[in-house]
Amino acid sequence: MVTKDMNILEAVQKHPVISMVFKKHGLGCVGCMVAAGETLGEGIAAHGLDADALIEEMNILIKESEAK
Repeated sequence: MVTKDMNILEAVQKHPVISMVFKKHGLGCVGCMVAAGETLGEGIAAHGLDADALIEEMNILIKESEAK
């Protein structure tokens, strides 16, 4: 599971499947140098998107990938 307070880079390293959410919403956070020092909440909000909704989407993907 991921939260808004998690570092972007660490969250993606722990749960690579969440990179699909970034790509789906046109976010280049995964390859951005700022990702190492920014939280998921900060990065998503900086692009004017709903952090809570994207975090929920990420956690659904994580659950689905772990169920396989």
